[in-house]
Amino acid sequence: MASILDEYEDSLYRSASLQQSRASVGIPHSGFVNARLEKETPIFNKQRIDFAPPEKINSLVVSSNQLCMSLGKDTLLRIDLGKPDEPNQVELGRKDEAKVYKMFLDHTGSHLLIAMNTSECLYLNRSVQKVRALSRWKGHLIESVGWNKFLGSETNTGPILVGTAQGQIYEAEISVSEGGLFSTNPDQYFRQVYTLEEESGPAPVCCLEIERGMEGKFFIIATTRKRLFQFVGKVPEGTEQQGFSSIFAMHADHLPSFREFPASFGFSEIAFYTPKLRSNPRSFAWMMGNGVLYGTLDYSRPDSILSDERVWVYPSDIDITVNKPISIVLTQFHFLLLLPDRVKAVCTLNGQVVFQDLFLEKFGLLTRMIKDPTVQQIWIHTEKVVFRYHVQRESRDVWKMYMNMNKFDLAKEYCKDRPECLDIVLAKEAEHCFQNKRYLDSAKCYALTQNYFEEIALKFIEAKQEEALMEFLIKKLSNLKPSEKTQTTLLTTWLTELYLNWLGILEGDPSQRNLYLDTREKFRTFLSSPKNKDCLFNNRASIYELLASHGDTEHMVYFAVIMQDYERVVAHHCQHDEYDEALNVLSRHRDEKLFYKFSPVLIQHIPKKVVDAWISMGSRLDARNLIPALVNYSQSASTQQINEAIRYMEFCVCQLEETQQAIHNYLLSLYALCRPDSLLSYLEQAGTNPNRIHYDLKYALRLCAEHGHHRACVHIYKVMELYEEAVDLALQVDVDLAKSCADLPEDDEELRKKLWLKIACHVVQEEKDVKKAMACLSSCALLKIEDVLPFFPDFVTIDHFKEAICNSLEDYNKHIEELKREMEEATQSAKRIREDIQEMRNKYGSVEPQEKCAACDFPLLNRPFYLFLCGHMFHYDCLLQAVFPNLPAYKQAKLEDLQKKLAATSQPSKSHHRPKDTDTISLGKGQQSREQIKADIDDIVAAECVYCGELMIRSIDKPFIDPQKYEEEMQSWL
Repeated sequence: MASILDEYEDSLYRSASLQQSRASVGIPHSGFVNARLEKETPIFNKQRIDFAPPEKINSLVVSSNQLCMSLGKDTLLRIDLGKPDEPNQVELGRKDEAKVYKMFLDHTGSHLLIAMNTSECLYLNRSVQKVRALSRWKGHLIESVGWNKFLGSETNTGPILVGTAQGQIYEAEISVSEGGLFSTNPDQYFRQVYTLEEESGPAPVCCLEIERGMEGKFFIIATTRKRLFQFVGKVPEGTEQQGFSSIFAMHADHLPSFREFPASFGFSEIAFYTPKLRSNPRSFAWMMGNGVLYGTLDYSRPDSILSDERVWVYPSDIDITVNKPISIVLTQFHFLLLLPDRVKAVCTLNGQVVFQDLFLEKFGLLTRMIKDPTVQQIWIHTEKVVFRYHVQRESRDVWKMYMNMNKFDLAKEYCKDRPECLDIVLAKEAEHCFQNKRYLDSAKCYALTQNYFEEIALKFIEAKQEEALMEFLIKKLSNLKPSEKTQTTLLTTWLTELYLNWLGILEGDPSQRNLYLDTREKFRTFLSSPKNKDCLFNNRASIYELLASHGDTEHMVYFAVIMQDYERVVAHHCQHDEYDEALNVLSRHRDEKLFYKFSPVLIQHIPKKVVDAWISMGSRLDARNLIPALVNYSQSASTQQINEAIRYMEFCVCQLEETQQAIHNYLLSLYALCRPDSLLSYLEQAGTNPNRIHYDLKYALRLCAEHGHHRACVHIYKVMELYEEAVDLALQVDVDLAKSCADLPEDDEELRKKLWLKIACHVVQEEKDVKKAMACLSSCALLKIEDVLPFFPDFVTIDHFKEAICNSLEDYNKHIEELKREMEEATQSAKRIREDIQEMRNKYGSVEPQEKCAACDFPLLNRPFYLFLCGHMFHYDCLLQAVFPNLPAYKQAKLEDLQKKLAATSQPSKSHHRPKDTDTISLGKGQQSREQIKADIDDIVAAECVYCGELMIRSIDKPFIDPQKYEEEMQSWL
């Protein structure tokens, strides 16, 4: 086996090296290099157990990591493999010459049956140390035991089957108490249920196995030397504890189904493979005279669970007369045969020997081989030595065998984690499909391999399999990485060319209509694939050229839509006079730039629909960019067509509330051209505030003047506050309009009078209507009869003005009387003021002795003080201290100056004689008297009460505590 693996590794390494040395163009080849730095460990790795038995080993069993072996005549050794350094030795206590014939250990490792060559049977539970004899079993040489894996526990086996050397099958049950003390016999019952026979009569029951299938159906397998029996039946629900006698009773009158082989070497053995703990076996291997019957177990079958059966003949070096097999165990893909001096492993897939291990003579002859079903370990022993095999990565080369059997799906399943092997399988599958003319399947497989791209492509081209080539390119494209941009571009362009060629061929053949539609759908799916989007977008110019070279305008439009190249789509529709389709594309994708570009063309043909589309776009469109299209359209159009332009401009102004001057100016021009009534309404609605008007006043005035819209011009003059021009132009239209203009300058009476004089002059000189002139005079209070008289001709008699003159004289008289009354009122007011002043001079206030200063709260009469009309009283110095900081700088300076002067007048004279009336005489030329200085100081300091005057109001936002002294004040409170 080792040599085979070495040769295979060398061949892979040489192949990988050869592939690396080759040069390739186009799609590069990234082969796998399978150069292993060290040899793989074998599948079956043998380990000798470091154990020297004191006596020879008679028998060995292992299950659930519990190992039991019989040593010599009377010793039983039990080892928990999880604690191998704590063995347990039990003495059988036999004094006769009886020897251990066979041992049987259940799936839990709790129940051990010891069959003696004296047709006795002993029982030992894992939890106890004492061996008990099963009295009901006496007289039977036990050959096999079928354990109950469904009802068995550590203290109770449940119903089990026992096969004897005489061919009988017994049903039995063993139970122990919880405490481990045998108060009663452990064997609950022991009754015969069936007898197995061959041609010559009853035959030893070599093996027994109990399995449960679907819907509560039980399958019992029993083997003799040449036959394999199956007992199938249901146990009534709830009666499983009663045993399997009902199943055997069904076959009391007729033989159950069985397999029989002619050759025999005196015994047989059957092995099962269970993939995981507490699951049903999946395959079996029956070692008998002809060879090994191998197959799978199918629990869904009604009468037999054996399936896919085949016989593998023993290897040629096995002579059943000399070195016949002793034992067999089954793994997932191999069965191992134990010979007296060696172990052979045969692959169940091809029957080839893949492993052989020869044992040295010093170990003695091999006695028995068993497998622990829970941990998948294989044990072999001689009379002196115990060996253990670990199964490691058994499926490592299974893929190769499945591949050689053309079972590619299974081969891929077993090498999916080994990319170098998976590539070999895919290449072999692709070649197999190609040879069998399954070109599409071959293409799919080739696309997943690392074979050279050019070789595969040429292979399909030479076979003229264009569809398969396309499939190969599509799969190859889907497997490329995003970084492989050059390869992606090459494949994308090539596939486009192939699709176009194929569509061109199919389109001309009516019989291939369905295939054409299917291919077209695939092509569109290819173009719209999100994975190809970036590549197609970056190379869209080349794709457009390919589509154009094949004249495929339908797919050119389809591709342009996918690439969101709506400009090309709209241009295509416009070139083919499909204006409605072009507008539909614009409306669907709502691209402002495309609207600006194609609106000049579309509005010439479908103006109403275009304007409807503009309106549906709302504020997303900038109407200024659409004005050129409207101007170009309206210059050669009729009034009806201009209405569409007006409709859109009105939508922008009224609905969107556009303030752009260009829009309003253009709407004005359209109104002036077509709708003069709407023009005046628009101007009036815009208002008369120049700051809130969005159109250009000068442009609007010139436009209205050119088209003779005088009323509109008058309105614009009014907005511009050119009232004289407005009145002059209004007099050409309507005198009443002029009157409304004349009253507008409300703050300028002189201008209003001038404007009314113009109106009066016009009425007298142009219309020569005296009555209307008089009515005009009565409309304006600023005009007098004397202002209007110069405009009348000399021959006009005074009778026409009699009433107006009388009214004017009466107004003058009324005005004179009002002036007299006002003069009298002024005289009386002056008299009352003089009386109040005289009265104030004689006003006084009384101060009680206990009164205190409002500022310092000390007695008031101790120092000079001030008394205010509000009742507050302050010492002179307290009031000065409160007022001075709040005085303006210039008053502070003036107050300081006055205080210095007052101090100077208070100094005693050097002369011993004090002049008379010092306070009243002048201190020098240009100097004030002492009384005057005091009065000036009082005017500044005592101008108002500090609590009731403006000083208190101005200091309302001043904080109670000076910010500079805040910290100091706060610390004083702590």
